[in-house]
Amino acid sequence: MITNTIHSFKHSLIHLLFITTFTQTIIMKHIWLIILMLFTVQFSYAQKKLPADFCISSEEMKIFNYINSVREEYGKRPVKLSASLSFVAKTHVNDLLVNHPDTSICNLSSWSDKGDWVACCYNSYIPKPECMKKKPKELTPYPYYGYEMAVFFEDDYSFDNLDSVWSDTKQVLDMILTRGDWEKKKWVVAGVGINDHYVSVWFGQRADSQKTPKVCSGKEVEASSMNQKSDQWFYLIIVSFNDLADAREALRRTKKSGFDKAGILN
Repeated sequence: MITNTIHSFKHSLIHLLFITTFTQTIIMKHIWLIILMLFTVQFSYAQKKLPADFCISSEEMKIFNYINSVREEYGKRPVKLSASLSFVAKTHVNDLLVNHPDTSICNLSSWSDKGDWVACCYNSYIPKPECMKKKPKELTPYPYYGYEMAVFFEDDYSFDNLDSVWSDTKQVLDMILTRGDWEKKKWVVAGVGINDHYVSVWFGQRADSQKTPKVCSGKEVEASSMNQKSDQWFYLIIVSFNDLADAREALRRTKKSGFDKAGILN
């Protein structure tokens, strides 16, 4: 009787150990599967290619050179021009101009839900720094954090206006020179994007693997535009509003950007 009990106990113990080992094996496989999936997602996230003909405008290069001249004046090393961060900057100023995520309590570092990126409302009450910092990862091969400085102009952009705003603003100089809140950062690269009303500058602490972008030539700009004539009319609806006053304000900005035939449909 005792012998049978011991034998039964040993058999149960072995069976329990087998189940425990099998369960641990299954759990480990699930854990590795999750880790593999996470690495796969992260890898694909950082593999978005830039357009082969990507270039920056002469005005954008002028701003970049201005940033380095300020840094050199204060004894800082110049930063290198980043194609990835310039692409992010260009993408953001276009989103700001067309989709206007910078409304109400959302500031200039906000992104709309109208593109291939994570949308967010960036404000001082509910800060979402990850939303800003991860944009280079979401849009380009640059796998590191980026940090943005954005400016809006009610009137059309001009370098003189930008210079007067930046030169008198402590927060701007602090970011360019990594002082104050930015003193623990060490900028290595920077990118610039502008349009008629917005300027976006991005800084990064790691080198960019992409080639330094060229300044767009007149031919490249002309070739990239679509000027084909047609007897048909096509309408492009770029944004919608619930309030007519907001729609009229957006129309005003759109016309000032050169689209004088833009209108409101209701």
